[in-house]
Parts: sequence; structure tokens; C-alpha cells
Amino acid sequence: MSVAGTTVGAVPRRHRTARYALLLGGLTAFGPLSIDMYLPALPVMAGDLGSTDAQLQLTLAVFLVGLGVGQLVAGPLSDAFGRRTPMLVGVVVFALASAAAALSPTIEVLIAARGVQALGAATGMVVARAAVRDLFSGVAMARFFSTLMLVTGVAPVLAPMIGGQLLQWTSWRGIFVVLSAFGVVLLGVAALALPETLPAHRRRPAGPRGIARTYAGLLRNRVFVGYALTLGLAFSAMFSYISGSSFVLQHTYGLSPTEYGMVFALNGVGLVAVGQLNGRLVSHFAPRTLLRTGLLIAVGGAAVLVAAAAAEVALPVLLVPLFVTVSSVGMIAPNTTTLALADHPRTAGSASALLGLIQFLVGGGTSPLVGLLGGGGAALPMALVMATGTTAALATFTVLTRATLRRSVRADTVE
Repeated sequence: MSVAGTTVGAVPRRHRTARYALLLGGLTAFGPLSIDMYLPALPVMAGDLGSTDAQLQLTLAVFLVGLGVGQLVAGPLSDAFGRRTPMLVGVVVFALASAAAALSPTIEVLIAARGVQALGAATGMVVARAAVRDLFSGVAMARFFSTLMLVTGVAPVLAPMIGGQLLQWTSWRGIFVVLSAFGVVLLGVAALALPETLPAHRRRPAGPRGIARTYAGLLRNRVFVGYALTLGLAFSAMFSYISGSSFVLQHTYGLSPTEYGMVFALNGVGLVAVGQLNGRLVSHFAPRTLLRTGLLIAVGGAAVLVAAAAAEVALPVLLVPLFVTVSSVGMIAPNTTTLALADHPRTAGSASALLGLIQFLVGGGTSPLVGLLGGGGAALPMALVMATGTTAALATFTVLTRATLRRSVRADTVE
């Protein structure tokens, strides 16, 4: 595998690359686990907390927005102090906030706990992406992001199934206890096994003016913003699916929490499989070409999904375009991230943070639309939001990233 950058000392060998994939995948799994594990419990939580479906969907939206804002803070800190220290602090915050969520007496307290939980999870996610940029470049970076998707993709596949099984033995509160325990375990593993990937001589001061100048420069970069918005809009479709599918599949189609977890897992398997296919294809096709292909597949799948939802078809028919649309993210995400970070090795943490902020602000900001447009578990509002997000992502990619990187991402690879 081609590698650019170093850990403190030397280029990682293949066995180290596998270790990094597992560790960095564990850090980025905070987000998917926190988002997906409690989805089967949402209908139960509504009765327990005396809340509406829209209020419960707000617990997801707040978490997604918190992921974005938290990354905005964690990114510059990781550029200034290295990757390890901010990451360890973030894991502690995640574990404590998860415990607070488990003890929440009201929906308002739960929403607040979810916001703090997201800040801790955000640190792990931004550090993981920045560490990949420290270690790899070019096609090697795209390939590693695809590998990372295999590890992180297991989380959304297993999370709803785990949540559904936990509900047979405990309440929804037990799900957040498990999340807290996962944070404690990962804290110990990361403290012992994750090395520092950003040497001292490559760090940048974390003064307010310097941070502001860095972010301003990134926001003036039309290509970077174009890729970031493309990723955010594509994920708005994913988050709409995440926030609405529990109600659609359980309320409207009558699936049990366990059955819903199985359907969610199947879509997760599709996402992982496409991510691994992308890792192979990136050696033969430019990441930009693969990104365009993924966006076209997403738009086509979402259009068919809208038609199926409007016709109120049987569940097996509805699940086919839903599977296609969700799976396409496995091709969109790694290539968009690679192209967005490729030209920013000196500010990888800040660039990763801004990328995450835009991704989760756009995604988190649109997910409540599913409830506002219809609610009650109807499939059409979810399908419409997903179709709008994918179409806007393709349009943004076409318009804003037209003046793409001057040099091909392939040129960065050292064989």
C-alpha cells in the first residue's frame, strides 16, 4: 500500500495499517453506535418519556448537530496538541454523557445529554480522519478510507440488532449504559495502542486568530466547500432514512424491533459491500469518477423510492430502492472525503473538522423534515427528503467542484 506521512518515526507496515483501521474505526464507531443502537427503542421511548415522535427525532437531530460543532472545536486542537490528548478527553466526555442519557428523567434532559454525548463522539471522528490524512495520501488515502468503512460499517449493521436484543432484556436506558461501557473500553484500548500520528514539528498554534484564518481560507476554497456540501447533502438522505425508518417500518409496516434491526442491518451490509468495492475500483478509476457514479446511483434509487412510497407498495418492493440508495453512500463517502482533504495536509485536523461540521449540520438539519412533512410513520415524507438530498448533492458536485484539483489524486501515490 502506498503511504505518505509518518507516525512518529516510520511508515506503517501492512499489519500496522490493519491495527490502525481497527482503532480508528472504533473511534468513528461512536457516531453510528450512538445514532443507530437506540432506533428500535424510539416508539417505546415516546410512551416512557411522554414525548412526541418529533421530540424524539430531535434527540437525533441534536446529536448530529453536536457532532458537527464538536468537530469544529476538536479539529484545531488536534492540529495544535496532536491527535492523542484531544481524543482521550473526548472519549471520557462520551462515556460520562452516555451514562447521563441513561439516567434522563425527561425528554429535555435526554436531549441535553445527547448534545454533550455528541461533543465527545465528535472528537473521535475528527481525530480518526485527521490521522488518516497524517499517514496516507492519494489513492492510498482513498483505499484506506474504504477500508475504514468496512470497520465502521459494522457498527450501523450491528447496532440496531444489538439494540433490539437489549430491549428484550432491559429498557432503552440499558442501551445508553452499554454505550457508556463501550466508551470506557475504547478509552483503555486507545490509551495503550494508538500512537501519536502528528509529530511536534508539524503542529500549528491554536490561537483564535490563527484558527479563524484557517477556517476562512477553507471556506474560500470553492472546491473544498463543494465536496463538503456534496457529502453533507448525500448524508442528509442517510440521516433522513435513519430518523424516519424506525417509524415507517415499525408503525406503518408492522415490523418488530428485531425485524427492523434485521432490515437495517441488511442495508448496512450493502453500504459496507459497496465501500469495499470502491476500495478495489479506486486503483483503476479516479476518485472523482467513482464519486459521480455513486451520486447518480443514489439519485436513481431515491427517485424509484419516491414512486414506490407514493404508490404504497408492499414492503419487499419498497426495500429494494431503499437498499440501493443507502448502499450508494459506500461509494460517495470515501471518495468525497479523500478529494476534500487531499490538498490540506498541513491543516488536516481543521479541514476534517469543517468537513464534519458541514456534513452533520446539513444532515442533522434536514432529518427533522421527515417528521414535519408528515410524521405518523408514512413512507413518502422520508422518501421525498432522501430524493431531495441526493439530487442536491449531485447538483452541488457538478457546479462547485468543476474546477477540480489541479493535480490528480493519483499523482500523490508513491508506488
